[in-house]
Amino acid sequence: MSIPARFLWLILPLLAFAIALPFLVRPERGEPASRVMLAMEERIETPEERAFEQRLEEIGAGLDGEVGIAVVDAETGYAYDFDGHEMLPQQSVSKLWVSMVALAQVDAGELDLDEGVTIRREDLVLFHQPIREIVRTRGSFTSDYADLLQRAITRSDNAANDRLLRRVGGAEEVQDWLDDNDIEGVRFGLDERTKQSAIAGLEWRQSYSYGNEFYQARDQVPEDVRRDAFESYLADPVDGATPLAIARALARLANGELLSPASTQALRDTLEATRSGPRRLKGGAPEGWRVEHKTGTGQFFDGEQSGYNDVGILTSPEGRDYAVAVMIGRTREPTPARMEMMQAVTAAVAEFDRARRDESEPQLAAARGSEPS
Repeated sequence: MSIPARFLWLILPLLAFAIALPFLVRPERGEPASRVMLAMEERIETPEERAFEQRLEEIGAGLDGEVGIAVVDAETGYAYDFDGHEMLPQQSVSKLWVSMVALAQVDAGELDLDEGVTIRREDLVLFHQPIREIVRTRGSFTSDYADLLQRAITRSDNAANDRLLRRVGGAEEVQDWLDDNDIEGVRFGLDERTKQSAIAGLEWRQSYSYGNEFYQARDQVPEDVRRDAFESYLADPVDGATPLAIARALARLANGELLSPASTQALRDTLEATRSGPRRLKGGAPEGWRVEHKTGTGQFFDGEQSGYNDVGILTSPEGRDYAVAVMIGRTREPTPARMEMMQAVTAAVAEFDRARRDESEPQLAAARGSEPS
């Protein structure tokens, strides 16, 4: 039966695709074609994985608020989450990206962390900044960028972080680095002074960094203006990120894909020394587990907090890395309840790791028994 010419334009594209399909899925040399076809199918989760995801859902749904949880096994790349695609405010979690950019510039020979730097009153910002007390009593503080990076991560010092941010090229440079490294789903946002002022419905003034002037100015903002600013930030956070995006980036860090081996180890050691949030993710770690993490904590308005986070890398005693991001976009729950939720995530990761080992040990034993002596 002949095909009318007017129908050929419908059929030809289908014929072309059918001819090209074997070449599109052609395996690499020596790789079975069946493996390529299986890779195109959805991976079948194990009972342990299904139980783990169910546990994450129970934990996340158990807290009243906007919660996102993501866990990525750095070895396999498999991700497990509860609302992990939600764009939530990072707050000081964003300090991670500043430090990564600084270390990337070290790797490229563009920055020497031993370079000296002086913090003066005009460098002070808002909220948590232990350096401020030194500047207040001495008039200035002189150190180097290695020290500022350490303070930004381990103490979440806003002044140290903003000064380091200026040195690496500013917010656009950080966002460019994220984009260049295909870290999708993460916005860096702004420096602390600009971002925190805007969330409160204010424009930054340097006088806000001294004493209680910021809090006094914030108290004078009309309630409707402040509410609009607060809600606008939460609706589309300038420093927004999804838990899955952060966890995947941390898994890549753990695997040495973002920085040199020396810089990777330096950052991971710094994250392990974090002092903030000892009762968040770290508080749920069983004995023998290593926790490298960075916290983020936002402002309150009308009894509600914008951003309460902890992200990091959990390493089992056997050396298996799990990248974890637990983010609360907004909540009225008391702080102890939030910390307990984060601890429960860490405990769930440890239980998941144990269950997987328990499942694999008989299989390994059977395999060893079948080996020739």
